Amino acid sequence: MKWVVKIGGSLFPHHAKKLLKNLLGEDVIIITGGGEFANKIRKYDHELGFSDTANHEAAILSMDIMGILLADLVKGAETTHTIKRAKKIKKDGKIPVLLPSRILHYLDPLKHSWKVTSDSIAFYISKLINAKLLIATDVDGIYTTDPTKREAKLINEITAKRLLTFGETSVDEELPKLLLKYKSDCYIANGKHPQRILSIIKSTETTYTRIRGD
Repeated sequence: MKWVVKIGGSLFPHHAKKLLKNLLGEDVIIITGGGEFANKIRKYDHELGFSDTANHEAAILSMDIMGILLADLVKGAETTHTIKRAKKIKKDGKIPVLLPSRILHYLDPLKHSWKVTSDSIAFYISKLINAKLLIATDVDGIYTTDPTKREAKLINEITAKRLLTFGETSVDEELPKLLLKYKSDCYIANGKHPQRILSIIKSTETTYTRIRGD
C-alpha cells in the first residue's frame, strides 16, 4: 500500500462516505479521525480531568468506532486491526480501514497528550508500512491565518519547522515534530472534493498543502 489516507472526523458521515467510495481500487489504507466521539471525550476531560493515558486510549478507541461506522456505509470496505490483514483485504480487491487501537496499545509509540491526535497516529502507521501520508480534512490545507478570515491565504508548500511556529492549524501540534524527526513529507487536502485526493495519489495537479519534513 503506497498511501495512508486519513479521513478526518469532520467529514463524517456524508463527505467521508463519498470519499471512501471514490478511493475504492486505489493502493491505500484508510484511517479515520475520532470525530465527535473524540470531541466528547475532550469535553468530558475539561470538566472532569481524566489521566493522559485514559484520554489517549479513549480517543484512539473513538477512531476505531468511526472506522467501523464508515466501513459499514461503503460496500467493498472492510475493517481490520492488523497490517497483515489489511494487505489481504487489499489483495482481495477491497479497501482496508485500519482500526488502530490494538497496534497503538501494544506498541505505545506516541505521547499521551491532546497534542497527539489521529494525524500523528496516521503518520506513525504510514512509517510502519513505508507509505506516504495524505490527510483529508474539511479545509483546503494550511493557511497563513485562521481560514475563516478573509485575509487567509492557502499555503501550497511549507516546512515542518516553519509550521511549528503556527500553533494550532488543521493538523495536530505533534505532526510537524514527527515529520522533522523522520524527515518525511505529508499532504493536506479537502476531502469534500474527492477528485483532489485522487489527484494527489495519481500525481496530477490539484489544490493541497504539502508539508516538507525539513
